[in-house]
Amino acid sequence: MNVSSKSTHFTNARVTNFYYAFVFLPPAKRLAIEAVYAFARRGDDITDSGLDPTEAAAGLARYRQALDACYAEDTSHIDSPELRALAVAIKRFNIPRQPFEDLILGLEMDLSGKRYETFEELSLYCYRVASTIGLICIEIFGYQNPRTRDYAVNLGTALQLVNILRDIQRDAQRGRIYIPQEDLDRYGVRPAELLAGAYNDPFIELMQFECDRARHYFDLARQMLPPEDRRSMKAAEIMAAIYWGILKRIQKRCYNVFGKRVRVPRPMKIWTALTVYLGAEWKK
Repeated sequence: MNVSSKSTHFTNARVTNFYYAFVFLPPAKRLAIEAVYAFARRGDDITDSGLDPTEAAAGLARYRQALDACYAEDTSHIDSPELRALAVAIKRFNIPRQPFEDLILGLEMDLSGKRYETFEELSLYCYRVASTIGLICIEIFGYQNPRTRDYAVNLGTALQLVNILRDIQRDAQRGRIYIPQEDLDRYGVRPAELLAGAYNDPFIELMQFECDRARHYFDLARQMLPPEDRRSMKAAEIMAAIYWGILKRIQKRCYNVFGKRVRVPRPMKIWTALTVYLGAEWKK
């Protein structure tokens, strides 16, 4: 289960959940996916590095310029190996530009420190930072039925919701609270309690509600995946299975996501990837 050193150069993939999803892809598709995730990681680094607003804006401007270079007719001047690989992937798999543009809009939402009053507002953020990656990836995986785009959108939302729930305190320490204010109000949880790691009955009830919402989007994704595209979406399904495992572990910890980060152990990720690739049912 090794990927080429050229591929792992882009994302140090062994330390991410993505490695286990991509490992069974043919080399050309694997390299393309690695390039996409390396580009996304570059954007995350801009928003997560604690830069002052001026530096962050300049970083995002350079990020846009890098995207421009990848979509230029002549890409021979690109020096970065990961950007060269992305430019090749864009042309080889005819990846539309709009999902990348929407991703950048999502990064701007993070840099603005935006708070979300409603889930409708949060769902737009989830679309921009996660569903867009799914829409890019399915172009590389290949699909026949347009409904597979709906699968990618809903699965991206599910995965991002799991990320948000797993990293509540860590995000709060960065000044980011993604849980909608309407949900906090409904269960009587104050934003400061998320930062403080207050584990109590109102927080547990809030987490139950939010985890149910994530499960709903996993269900929607599965309903939207057409039978004729199930085989080509194996990598996406492996990712779904791993994140489903994180969600189950959150529940097993009685929704206490404070302290040690909720993780799926590496041997379990390997087993999950292998069994899903062989056709096993993961959503149990």
